[in-house]
Amino acid sequence: MKTETIISIFNEFDHQFNYKSHSELNSGHINDTFLIKTDGDTNYILQRINQVVFKDVLGLVNNKVLTSNHIRSKYPNASDEVLNKTVLSFIKEKNSNSYYHKEGVNFWNVMIFIDDSVTHEIVKDEEIAYEGGKLLGDFLNLTSDFDSSQLIDVIPNFHNMAFRFKQYASSIQSASKSRLTKAADYIQIVADLKEEMHILQNLKDAGEIPIRVTHNDTKISNSLFTEDNKGICMIDTDTVMPGIIYYDFGDAIRTICNTAAEDETDLSKVEFNLDYYKAYEKGFLEKTKDSLTEVELKYLPLAAKTMIFIMALRFLTDYLNNDTYYKTTYADHNLDRAKNQFKLIESFSKKL
Repeated sequence: MKTETIISIFNEFDHQFNYKSHSELNSGHINDTFLIKTDGDTNYILQRINQVVFKDVLGLVNNKVLTSNHIRSKYPNASDEVLNKTVLSFIKEKNSNSYYHKEGVNFWNVMIFIDDSVTHEIVKDEEIAYEGGKLLGDFLNLTSDFDSSQLIDVIPNFHNMAFRFKQYASSIQSASKSRLTKAADYIQIVADLKEEMHILQNLKDAGEIPIRVTHNDTKISNSLFTEDNKGICMIDTDTVMPGIIYYDFGDAIRTICNTAAEDETDLSKVEFNLDYYKAYEKGFLEKTKDSLTEVELKYLPLAAKTMIFIMALRFLTDYLNNDTYYKTTYADHNLDRAKNQFKLIESFSKKL
């Protein structure tokens, strides 16, 4: 994208400083995200929201802003300067109450960049896992009194297992013979796990699990840390919406306990790290155990397996659909991602 375009869009927002330079951040699968450096002491994140994936952009941005503002309200004595370093802070468009700008067919939003912070694609020690567990626990605690009915379903049926199986069945019907052949072993694994992978969905449908504000994309790279690996906050809140804690706990475990990146093709590197699981669970429960129901506590391990599976299923479905959802860089990228997650399930099942 041309620099002139980035500057023009950035200047539609009510920021305090002038553009100096920008770079693209490449950690996400869905949106395009840029770090904007300025001539002042505040830098910004400029994000183009993917309308193909997110149909209701206004609702999505509203979810993010409402949730962030609710968390900020928990610290009434903190200054804006302090809050901007510890909570996601969104910037309004100039001459508007809106937190997004429409440019042609694209929608953009801006937030303050938290300096002196780092993210991790993979977990390298138990301290990071433990701090990550505390971060998610804090997020769920701080939003526990927020009425989740105020939020839209950004992606309806996002973690609905029955819906994902329906999508998967459709992809099987339309997939090319060559892709079906390459995926044959994993299609059989899906069939073998189908019944077990519906347990949590059935509990939710029966009303046995509370509906809460949930993040819904809690991979470790969406946890922000200080440079000495102390937790700051959860980031990338595009998918904040009503849900159940299993979505968040399970998806975090999926990435935290994978000894490799999710598109690692050498499956010998993919193992479930039980020590990291225990460290993350410890941090998570320190913040949440008093507010969780007996049912929620009972099924935490199954949550991990279920969320690993649902990502494997989604990667496999997208592969069979000729890669229409996730960004890919080569022909079998989504299949390799699916293989990675299925290997993680195999290792999980041996250790828990």
